[in-house]
This record gives sequence, C-alpha cells and structure tokens, in this order.
Amino acid sequence: MQLRLDALPAQLAKRLAPLYVVHGDEHLLAIEASDRIRAAARRAGYTERDVLQVDRHFRWSRLAESGQSLSLFGDRKLIELRIPGGKPGKDGSVALQAYAKTVADGDTVTLVTLPRLERDAKNSAWFGALEAVGTTVEAPLVDRSKLPAWIAERLAAQGQSADAGALTFIADRVEGNLLAAHQEVQKLALLHPAGKLDFDAVREAVLDVARYDVFKLGEAMLAGDATRVARMIDGLRGEGESPVLVQWAVTEEVRALLRAKLGVAAGQPLSALTRQLRVWGPRERLFEPAMRRLPLPFLRDAIARCAEIDRIVKGLRPIGPRPLGDAWTELSRLAIAMAGTGSGS
Repeated sequence: MQLRLDALPAQLAKRLAPLYVVHGDEHLLAIEASDRIRAAARRAGYTERDVLQVDRHFRWSRLAESGQSLSLFGDRKLIELRIPGGKPGKDGSVALQAYAKTVADGDTVTLVTLPRLERDAKNSAWFGALEAVGTTVEAPLVDRSKLPAWIAERLAAQGQSADAGALTFIADRVEGNLLAAHQEVQKLALLHPAGKLDFDAVREAVLDVARYDVFKLGEAMLAGDATRVARMIDGLRGEGESPVLVQWAVTEEVRALLRAKLGVAAGQPLSALTRQLRVWGPRERLFEPAMRRLPLPFLRDAIARCAEIDRIVKGLRPIGPRPLGDAWTELSRLAIAMAGTGSGS
C-alpha cells in the first residue's frame, strides 16, 4: 500500500503495519519518516532492534535468519534493512520476494530504507512484493516554489509565523539544502518566543547556508526564474565550482529542449521524447512550458553558444562572430536568457 508522507503520523497512531518501505530524494524527510516508525514501534513494545546494512559483502540469508530468530527475552523486534545503493541485485530480489511471503502481524516489524528509486526499480518484482504486504512511503524533493510554505509549516509547528517576505528570505538563504532550512527554523525557536517573527529578526538570525547544486540549475532555467538563475551562477562561482560542470549542465538543458522541439515538429509525441531524453521528476513538469516559451531559432543559436563557451572553458579561441567574455560571464548570459523568453543575449 502506498501512503503519502503527510499521512504517516495518522496511520502510525491507528495501527502499526508489519512492514514499511521508506524511499525518496529528500534525505531529511526520509530520516524523519523512519524516526516516526521507530518511535511507534518502541511504543508498541518492539524494543529489540536488528540493523542490516546491505553492501557488497552482505549475505541475504541474514534477512531470513533475522526474521525467524526469536528474542531471548521474548521481546518484539524491529528489523531495519538499509539498502543505500537502491539495487538489491539478483540474490537480493529473490530474498526480498521470499521474505515478503513471511511478513505478517506479530512479533516483528520490518523497516526497509532506500534512496530515490528509478521507474524500473518501482516496477520490479521485489518492490512490488514489498508493497503488496507492507506500506511504502516516498520522501519527495521539496520543490523550490514550495519551500516557503514548507518553512511556514515548520514554524507553525513550533508556535511561530513569518510574513511572505521573511519566508522567501529564508528559502533563498538555504537554496538546495532542506536540512539547513530545518536547522534554521529550529534556531529561530531558540532565539525568539512564540508568535510572529518580524523580517529584521529573521534576517539577523538566519545565516547564508546555501549549497548551490549545479544539477538544479537546469530546473531554474526551465522554470523561467532568471533571478534565481543569476543567484545560482554567482553562488556556484563563489563556491569554487568548475565552469566545466556548469557548462555541461547548461548545454544538456539546451540540447534536450532543442531535440524535443525538433521531435515535436516532426510529429513525435512529447511524452515519448521526454522519456528518451531522460526528463523526469521536477524537470518533467517544467519542460513543456519551457518549450513553448523558447523559440526554435533561439535554441539553435543557444546550442552554438554552448559550443563557443566550451572552447572558452578549454582555453581555446572562440570561432563565432560575436565578441565574448570569460566563461562565467557567458554562462550567466546564456542561462539567464534561457530563463527568459529566448530574446536575451
């Protein structure tokens, strides 16, 4: 059974399932979900805990052995199976399917933790077997557009609130780092009493803990958020990120949009093109609006500009007719233009 993350506390209050699978992109939310399950198990008398960490030396027979062994003291047991790689392999797939057949309400609760799963993993036989007998909970990424609301919920839980400007300020400072956002919210509880926080109090308390992720730069470009794109480029440069990686990220986004645009013009369905181009997750929702926003001539010119920037990054002389600046300047110009209507230079 699939369960929304926000529905987990209510489900745990009613009844403890015999098996839980927690997976997803957002590490903080996955940790919190797992902690809730552990706490509920302790309250229900599952005081013994057996942690199994899957690595290349792991023996999958240990999972069955742990499920069959009884506590010397008659205590109920929580079995934690951690699969950090997200792929159990052939032996693991067989073992998980066999284990799922033994799962039942009783003296054992099992918690399986996994990272973000690709579509083929979610459609696999082993995942289907676990989902059929247990409860699966996904910890999705908190979209940048939803981060202020997420921060507001966390503040409300500790009896505090802030206006939209203060919430946006916090979100900007913790770009790409949900754990940092959580810590900043907790710090505000320590520094200020319950009630509404004014902007100055928030500004003084919140540190600039942004960790700019080059792989989220493409999402900002697709979303048409030029201000965020400019801030991310400056942040990546300030953090010492290699312009080679940033140039690759920008080029990949331009190339995907151009290929999709040409494919649609040739009569191919966009859904098939996005799968072919590996456009998944938050990017998939942003992709079609970006295609409509950016004209084909601009994308053709943009891919040529990517080639010119690639030469600058490699220390070669540009071959295009336009005068160019340094790599970071050109990356910023192109990325900001991508976030607009394709008319920028």
